[in-house]
Amino acid sequence: MAMFEPGHLHIERHALTKDDVSYNVHLDYKVAQDPKKGKGIEFTMHGSMQGKEMTETFFLPKEEAYNFANNVTKIAEKYGIPKTHSQIGSVHKHYDLMFEDIRTQLNMKSGDPIDLEKFE
Repeated sequence: MAMFEPGHLHIERHALTKDDVSYNVHLDYKVAQDPKKGKGIEFTMHGSMQGKEMTETFFLPKEEAYNFANNVTKIAEKYGIPKTHSQIGSVHKHYDLMFEDIRTQLNMKSGDPIDLEKFE
């Protein structure tokens, strides 16, 4: 199950067998300003994975904000979700909604120039 509203994504999965994965994760995000990296999105991922409570916060600058799923995957693996399941859920539709919301919040448009020095 997944539910999206601007600034928040909730993803939940219940294990069907003892070898299956279970998580109940909330991903909150908002525009933030980092003194070194500039404007971007601050993400807070909280809830439970494999029965373990978790809270992780990370910041992605404007140029990298679309890559949030990579951070979510790494956090899932950190809390015991196997690599074969670590791309949390089949929520492409919901991730697409998040991409559009992030784009709107950061006032990004297709074709905007990117400062490649920020990737070094």
